[in-house]
Amino acid sequence: MNVAEWIIVAILSTTLLLLLILAIILIIKLINLSKEVEKVVIEGQDIAKNTNGIVSNIKGMTSIGGTMEMFVDKYINPKLKSIMKEKEKKDERK
Repeated sequence: MNVAEWIIVAILSTTLLLLLILAIILIIKLINLSKEVEKVVIEGQDIAKNTNGIVSNIKGMTSIGGTMEMFVDKYINPKLKSIMKEKEKKDERK
């Protein structure tokens, strides 16, 4: 082999060596990243469980709110409307 071929082989081998080293570093970083993603997923699942507990508590509160709304609509609003009609009639008389 002459000198030009040796130079080309040396350049190619150093380029291959650099690419292999970079690939190994990238694989290690990706493995560490996947471990971090796993931690984030586990934390997200914990947050979802806590959120479900909060939602069930609020659901219990809103059922009382719904009952109170029905009570107000059924009993209090008709009485208020009748009182308002009586006041209007009194105002018309004056």
